[in-house]
Amino acid sequence: MTQEKKNSKKLLGILIGGSGLIGGTIAHYFKTKTSETVELCAPSSKKLSIRNAVDIKDYLRRLQPDFVINTAIASISADSQLTLEVNYIGVLNLARACAALKIPYIHISSASTLPSGENLIEKDTLSIEPKLNNYAKSKLMAEKTLEHMYKTVGLDYTIIRLAIVYGEHDHKTQGFHRLFFAIADESMPVMFTKKKVMHSYSNANKFPYFIHHILYNREEFSGETYHFVDKHPVELADLILTIRSYLELKTPREIYIPYSMAIIGKKALEVLLRGLSRLGIHGGLPAELMFLENFYKTQSLSAEKLYTSSFVDPNPTETIYTKLPELVVYYLSHWTHENMISTFNEEVLGPDTMSHDFEDSPAELLESIHLDSTTPFTDIANP
Repeated sequence: MTQEKKNSKKLLGILIGGSGLIGGTIAHYFKTKTSETVELCAPSSKKLSIRNAVDIKDYLRRLQPDFVINTAIASISADSQLTLEVNYIGVLNLARACAALKIPYIHISSASTLPSGENLIEKDTLSIEPKLNNYAKSKLMAEKTLEHMYKTVGLDYTIIRLAIVYGEHDHKTQGFHRLFFAIADESMPVMFTKKKVMHSYSNANKFPYFIHHILYNREEFSGETYHFVDKHPVELADLILTIRSYLELKTPREIYIPYSMAIIGKKALEVLLRGLSRLGIHGGLPAELMFLENFYKTQSLSAEKLYTSSFVDPNPTETIYTKLPELVVYYLSHWTHENMISTFNEEVLGPDTMSHDFEDSPAELLESIHLDSTTPFTDIANP
């Protein structure tokens, strides 16, 4: 019998950052998979600001939750004050509240706290230095404070580091999906990387299963940090060319731009955008370009600690490569509907007879709906 079945009490949890890819995936999982054993509240930032200690104390005092999960982050392009308040002070506020209530605090961190290199283990963190970008600095400081509170006040925490996350429903078009979009939009003419650069990837769909498992196995996972990544890293160049093949495109060409030239190009674009802004034309480079150096350096995270734990991968054969066909259809459909992209071969998505009828034969479509598809959903009246 599993610990989930032994525990008859229905758990109440709070999820911070439920609107993002990871937070939304967690919320969907607990709503559909564990509704009888776990109830998850996901307050919006308007209802609960983690930057405000009074908000947190009032909200947690009222709900008396059994655990807190924090996936919230400031935008990677945010200034130092907002980054500090959300990524560090907010984490501190939540941790202090959880320590007072003696409940688990599950904190989602990032591979930005690690250096470049191969097979990095959980202890291989960067040093806290002024030269770190705001995002990495704040995430690393948060990790150090949680470790300190575990030792000094008995905080029951687990830190989970994610690498490059992939999955559906990331409508902010960031991270891996920004790369995917650039390829699909044919705005990446050449390869801004070099051969043999390897990165780790994190599967958003598997992640909630790990969260669920560690909530019921606190003795094993309390006070620990885990890399939640696929077992094997992926070569960036090969992934780009595989996506290009799926989309049936000719670009990016397999021409590898040296890092020095990429930096010169980035600086030239920044100068051009500053000039255009004086003419009233405003634009900006993707915030992810602050990590341009990472496109040219390997960073692979060891998954040994994760896969030797009691957690069992719910779908061990699923990887970024096996997931690509679904991601291609999902994101191309979304970007097309939002008029964000139109340059790719639409046959990749397959036929969509109804939408074509809606455009070309609306009267006939309406008649067919009236004939075949207006019967009430009788199954919902008799559960």
